[in-house]
Amino acid sequence: MNIKYTEHWSSRANCPIHLVSMQEILRSNDVVYISWISALLADSGIEVVMLDTHMSVLEGSVSAIPRRIMVTDEHYDEAADLVQAAEDERISGSTPDFLLDGAIILNQPKKGYRAAIDPVMLAASVPESPNGSVLDLGCGVGTAALCYAHRVKAHPIIGLEQHAEFAALAIENVRANGLEDRITISTGDLLSPPASMASDSFQHVMANPPYVTAEKADSRMDPERRKSHIEGDAKLADWIACAHRLLVHKGSLTIVFDATRLDDLLIEFGQGFGGIVVFPLWPTQPLAEHGQDAKRVIVQARKGVRTPLRLASGLVLHQVDGSYTEAAERVLRDGAAMTL
Repeated sequence: MNIKYTEHWSSRANCPIHLVSMQEILRSNDVVYISWISALLADSGIEVVMLDTHMSVLEGSVSAIPRRIMVTDEHYDEAADLVQAAEDERISGSTPDFLLDGAIILNQPKKGYRAAIDPVMLAASVPESPNGSVLDLGCGVGTAALCYAHRVKAHPIIGLEQHAEFAALAIENVRANGLEDRITISTGDLLSPPASMASDSFQHVMANPPYVTAEKADSRMDPERRKSHIEGDAKLADWIACAHRLLVHKGSLTIVFDATRLDDLLIEFGQGFGGIVVFPLWPTQPLAEHGQDAKRVIVQARKGVRTPLRLASGLVLHQVDGSYTEAAERVLRDGAAMTL
């Protein structure tokens, strides 16, 4: 789409007015893809202007109003060639994206599973402790493991993933980020974990389980998306039981999950866990008249303790205008920790 956009500005009185003619080079709802394209153009010395940033109310990687990337007329042809090459690469296989303001390279499938903000928030919620390893249960392409490793430099991290194609991408991502000495990816089923994963061996377990039950699943859903969104043979109870078996005494389990199934999650946590903290992720800053229900919750519990449940204030993700709050920005851009 070739849309002209002319910007006029004068910083002070008596200064000349600059005229800049720009054209739209890309329009997309995929904020991670936009980040990749912006970095690609910047690496080639092409300055971009982002439009509609504050009009897009984001939920994960989906926005109501697409964002637009604009470039000057001078750079339009070069930028168009780069974007076309990027689109061709995107169609041919996995797509390289960037997280934490470019600190992490993340290769993802071109369709089906695409990491949104859930695993980033999950990794930020896992506490740092003086010793002990961390397990990313059902690690997908390694998003949470990579984000945790970026923040916490000391502990070894194990990722367990059932689907071989996701595990292969996770291994590729570990190598791309130079973290082979700290992150190990294993292919296996949590119903029968690899023998190397002994009971009572992890200080922390984190998980982003499928939250749609098979009976409530939309039959029209893309088969690749079903792998990450719909429960398979392993039900929620199996995820919790596996984590409990692998955790050390007083170790923590942290899960990001659909808020509408919080009751199911709390029932399962009642078997051998205590010290439960429920941390809602609120979509937008509440207005004076009303707020919005949380769509995701982060729930953390500890094995073998009896501390009462605590309902935390949670985190507001977006301002009323659709931009991220400062607190959310610190997590999503800077990789900051969240204290539940």
